[in-house]
Amino acid sequence: MKNWFIFFFFSINIGILFAQNQSEKVNIVDSVKAKWAKIKIVNGISMLSSNDIIENISSSPKYSILLKAIEKAELTETFKSKGPITFFAPDNDAFNKIGSAKLDSLLLPKNKYNLSYLLTYHALSGRVSVREISRKINSNNGEASFTTIAGSKLTAKIDSNRNIVLIDENGGKSIINHFDILQSNGIIHTVNAVLEPKAKEI
Repeated sequence: MKNWFIFFFFSINIGILFAQNQSEKVNIVDSVKAKWAKIKIVNGISMLSSNDIIENISSSPKYSILLKAIEKAELTETFKSKGPITFFAPDNDAFNKIGSAKLDSLLLPKNKYNLSYLLTYHALSGRVSVREISRKINSNNGEASFTTIAGSKLTAKIDSNRNIVLIDENGGKSIINHFDILQSNGIIHTVNAVLEPKAKEI
């Protein structure tokens, strides 16, 4: 009788524990489903496809300069808009390559137009995946041209290491190092250098 009681007590507790674990699993699954998000790790930070561009870059300290630049250029609503937008996002290391003096100057209120022009030069209208970029390069004799939201041209090629290299109007090069990061309002490809268009006459 005593053995039966111990077995019964043990079975009940195992059942409760199993039910709790199952409940936790259901809650986790429900949370993911609620966000309907695909997760991509970028520089150690999770970016969710259910977030917009601003929400995702805000989550990573690696993109603090980019976020500050977007705010200074008053483009936050643009990158939170429905889009879709393809954004070639430079991280802090990319911005630091242009030099602190030039960066500080760009962030001044008097240079808001130039900063806006620079940032929108990193964006395309629509959702353009790396596969689409590669396909366009391969079908155009190894070089593809894209018109950015800024209205200026950006060239894409594939280098000997099979990296997609973006070439700006001044001949500056930037490699896509993380790609196809889905956003609720588009897609992000991160780049390792800031792209600079030719100065636009006003």
